[in-house]
Amino acid sequence: MQKGAVWLTRGTRKPLRLRRATAELSAGDVLDFYYDSAVIDRVPPVANLVAEQKRYSVWFKPAGLLVEGSRYGDHATLAHQVDAHYGGRREVFLVHRLDMEAAGVVLVAHSSGATAKLSALFRERLVIKEYLVEVLGNLGTVGTTGSIELALDGKPARTDYVVEVVDGERGHSRLRVRMATGRYHQIRQHFAAVGTPVLGDPKYGSGNADPRGLQLQAVMIGLVDPWSGKAVQYSIPALCEPL
Repeated sequence: MQKGAVWLTRGTRKPLRLRRATAELSAGDVLDFYYDSAVIDRVPPVANLVAEQKRYSVWFKPAGLLVEGSRYGDHATLAHQVDAHYGGRREVFLVHRLDMEAAGVVLVAHSSGATAKLSALFRERLVIKEYLVEVLGNLGTVGTTGSIELALDGKPARTDYVVEVVDGERGHSRLRVRMATGRYHQIRQHFAAVGTPVLGDPKYGSGNADPRGLQLQAVMIGLVDPWSGKAVQYSIPALCEPL
């Protein structure tokens, strides 16, 4: 229950997580218990607050931390840690996602109104997200720019990159990446498709295993604040080890 794996359905209402053992039940209430030992036993890494705003906050999500939970629990998630940070005094709404294996900056809204405004920026592609990615292979010399335009799930998708570091000895390259579109696993799928998969990616590519884990970090997010009208940018230091 404390880890978010017990659900209460009352009448025709939407199921809600039941957190309190002292909650009073009524005739006709339905309790669903979900159990997955891998979820319940998970010890999550800890997120850090990057920036505090009145209507939203920005967090660093480490690799291995889920953004949101499932029916089987939510204790090992960014959403739960943000809620705990504020002692339940602020609402927590997720307006975008980041893969569990990836690390980086995530923006969290604290009201339904803020969620609507920030979600609109993401939907209209007015939010700049920048990533550092280490790949297996070479896409050119330092300073080389390029784009990968390959449809994903039947929809147009474009990933732009700049080569920042080339390690010829190990056959690795580090790229600074931006996405012109936001398809599922776009960066990971695109670089695997052109033969330079992201190092440490457990799903896409071959020969790219890495003991450090997925070498993809969301290092910057930029937008025009809907309330102040000012351009703001939130970033974290590069997390990749030097090549």
